[in-house]
Amino acid sequence: MPDPVVTRFAPSPTGFLHIGGARTALFNWLYARRFGGRMLLRIEDTDRERSTEPAIAAILEGLSWLGLDWDGDVVYQSSRVARHREVAESLVADGRAYRCWASQQELGEMRDLARKEGRAPRYDGRWRDRDPAEAPADVAPVIRLRAPQDGETVIEDQVQGRVVWQNKDLDDLVLLRSDGTPTYMLAVVVDDQDMGITHIIRGDDHLTNGARQSQIYQGLGWSVPTMAHIPLIHGPDGAKLSKRHGALGIDAYRTMGYLPSALRNYLVRLGWSHGNQEIFSDAEMVASFDLPQIGRSPARFDFAKLENLNGHHLRETPDEAVVQAIEEILPAVGPARDLGPVFAPALREQLLLSMPSLKERAKTLIELLDLAYYLYGPTPLALDAKAEAILDPVGRARLAGIRPRLAALAAWDPASLEAAVRAGAEAAGVKLGQIAQPLRAAVTGRGTSPGLFDVMAIVGRDLCLARIDAQADAGDAASNAA
Repeated sequence: MPDPVVTRFAPSPTGFLHIGGARTALFNWLYARRFGGRMLLRIEDTDRERSTEPAIAAILEGLSWLGLDWDGDVVYQSSRVARHREVAESLVADGRAYRCWASQQELGEMRDLARKEGRAPRYDGRWRDRDPAEAPADVAPVIRLRAPQDGETVIEDQVQGRVVWQNKDLDDLVLLRSDGTPTYMLAVVVDDQDMGITHIIRGDDHLTNGARQSQIYQGLGWSVPTMAHIPLIHGPDGAKLSKRHGALGIDAYRTMGYLPSALRNYLVRLGWSHGNQEIFSDAEMVASFDLPQIGRSPARFDFAKLENLNGHHLRETPDEAVVQAIEEILPAVGPARDLGPVFAPALREQLLLSMPSLKERAKTLIELLDLAYYLYGPTPLALDAKAEAILDPVGRARLAGIRPRLAALAAWDPASLEAAVRAGAEAAGVKLGQIAQPLRAAVTGRGTSPGLFDVMAIVGRDLCLARIDAQADAGDAASNAA
C-alpha cells in the first residue's frame, strides 16, 4: 500500500503572501485533499533579519481567508536549528561532508576568476581532501556537502519531466555557515524528511534547488520526495508578475472586493486545466486536481478574467454571506464612503433587501457597495455625470410635477410607485422614462441603478421625497441665480 500523501506549503515570512505563493498553497492543498492526505504548513524563518511577525501573521491570515486549512500545528523552521546542525555534523562524521576554511578573500578570488573566464562561479573544492591540521586559526569553517563530481543528478519531475544536471557543474554547497546556522538547502531537506513530506510542489524557480537538495538526500541515505515544479505566473505582457502588474498581497485582493471562492477558482486555472471547464466548486477542484494536468508554460494573470469570475461567484453566494464579506472589509473601505467600520442595523437590512438586484450588476464587493450608494449617501446625493445631465431644468420640473402623486400614495411599494409614475406620465403626455429617469437620478444619484421602483420602496417614502425636494430646490436656486 503506498504511503499517504503529505504535502507542505513553506513560505518565507519576509513580506506578504503574494498571489504566486497563494497558488502554490492551493495546489498543495488540493493535491493533499484529492488523495486523502495532509498539507502541512512550515514557516521558513531562519533568516531572522528579514523575517517579521507581521509577515507571519499576514501569511496565516491570508491562508485562512482563502479557505486553505493546514493539518497539525505550524512548524517554525527557526526552532529546529539544533536538529539541522546535528544532521550536518552526522554528514561530516560519515565522510559525506567536510569542513572548509576558505576565507572570504579566497572565495572572492574564485568568483573573479570565474568572471574572467566567462563561467559560473563555483567553489573549487580546495578543502575537500585537505588535512584539517592545515586550517588557519583566524577563519571559522563552514560545512560543505561532499557532492558527487561525476555522473548526473536526475529529477523525474511531475510537471517538468525528466531534468538532468551534470554533477561536474554542481559544486560542494554550504550546509552549515561559519556561525553554526544552517543554510536554506540543508534546513529544507531535514525538515521535509522529519515532517514526512512525500510530494514537494513549488515554483519552478526552485528547480535547481531540487538538484542540490536531491544530492543532500542521497548523501543522507534518505528517499527523495516526488517533486513538481510549477511555472511562475506572468503578467499580461509575458514578463514575470511584479508590482507594476498589480501583483499584490492576498490581503489587497480581499480589500479590492474579491471573494475567496472566486480567487481559489481563478488561481487553480492559472497553469492547470481540466478540459474546457472554467468554473469550479471546491468539491469539483478536489475531485479533478492532479499534477500531470499542470502545463509547463507560465500562466498569465488577467484581472478582467478574475473580475468576471468573481461576478459569477458573487451571484452564487447567499445574500447574507455577501453582506458579511462586505462587513469584513468595511474597516478598510468604509471611511472613503463616509461609512463606519460596521453597518447600522437598518442599513444592513436595506442591503439584504437590495442584494438580489445589486449582485446582478456588480463584479466585486467594492462595485456592489458603490452601487448601493443610494442606501447610505447623504441627502442631497452627489450626482454622477449622467445623473447631472438628466437633472436639467426639464428633468427637475418633472420631479416637481410627480411629487404630489408620490406623496399622496397610501402604500409605498413597487407596484403602487410604478402605477403612480405611469399615471403621472400619461397626464403629462410624456413617456414613462421621461419621469422615471429624473426620479432615478434624484433618488440614487446615478444615471443607472437597479430597478427604480424596488429601490424607492427600500429607500422609503421620507428619504425619497427628501431627495426629490433637494434636487427640485437645487433647480429653483439655479433659476433664481440666473
